[in-house]
Amino acid sequence: MPAVTVPDWTVLPRTVAALPGAEDRAVVKVTTAPRGYEGEGFPVRRAFAGVDARMLDPFIHLDQMGEVEYAPGEPKGTPWHPHRGFETVTYMIDGVMDHQDSHGGGGSITDGDTQWMTAGSGLLHLEAPPEWLVARGGLFHGLQLWVNLPRADKWLPPHYQDLRASEVGLGTSPDAGALIRVIAGEVDGIRGPGSTRTPMAMVHATVTPGAELVLPWRTDFNALVYVLSGDGYVSGSRRPLRSGQLAVLGHGETVTVGADRTQESRHDALEVVVLGGEPIREPVVWMGPFVMNTRAEVVQAFEDFGKGRLGTIPTVPHADVHGEITDPA
Repeated sequence: MPAVTVPDWTVLPRTVAALPGAEDRAVVKVTTAPRGYEGEGFPVRRAFAGVDARMLDPFIHLDQMGEVEYAPGEPKGTPWHPHRGFETVTYMIDGVMDHQDSHGGGGSITDGDTQWMTAGSGLLHLEAPPEWLVARGGLFHGLQLWVNLPRADKWLPPHYQDLRASEVGLGTSPDAGALIRVIAGEVDGIRGPGSTRTPMAMVHATVTPGAELVLPWRTDFNALVYVLSGDGYVSGSRRPLRSGQLAVLGHGETVTVGADRTQESRHDALEVVVLGGEPIREPVVWMGPFVMNTRAEVVQAFEDFGKGRLGTIPTVPHADVHGEITDPA
């Protein structure tokens, strides 16, 4: 898992040790993500399936894309498709994905990069592996998170953030047994590069076998822990949690995640994503690529898309201002 790291974790800022008397968040619900397919047929796990939307607010949807090793000719992406009313956060862990939208955004993301797109009033979007990767095949693994926008922000002009792996906030637990990557928000003074319309935090943590991570967590945020790979536990009650499972946590001041001493042979650590945000508490009507407040607004979005009001497909591919990621071979 080549997401951003450093050779020596001990040189990184340390999170605080568990504070005496701090209320650790208890487990409210654990679910196992069902498998499915997205876009042109790439495999996903639907991390939020079976969870009450009120427990997820301000989040709408989370897909774990892969982990899959493609043979030559197999890598897949998505065709052009519309979005309105929310933000998409695509975090690439392994592999390369090109993306482009009808408002001029786009580029390539790989190994710890994040594409943060505020769809706002609407746009068209495309995600696809580069041609050289399709020809060669390779590992593909990432996440796509949908973050709701409050009513006042759903009609903002579309906006794009290109978050490079080198910008991710890094820290470690007091004993350096866990590495945390803060992609958005702030956790114990470690700040991520993502600028969010809705107050939230997104953390990718690697917890080594037998280690435990205690994260201070804002009490006005909800808290979700999703396991990308490995075996471990969550909360002070040490509730078991394994690959493809989501834990919804209750109120409290800290989030505890620990790794079992013995891990499966394919992975040498527990990999988790911890999410939290300030609930928006507004009505949500979600149909396909549109997340709005009323059914009439969703119907209008489909009508606007059909009439070309969400943009047109560019005739010239986007030129990546960071330079094209070429075949490393």
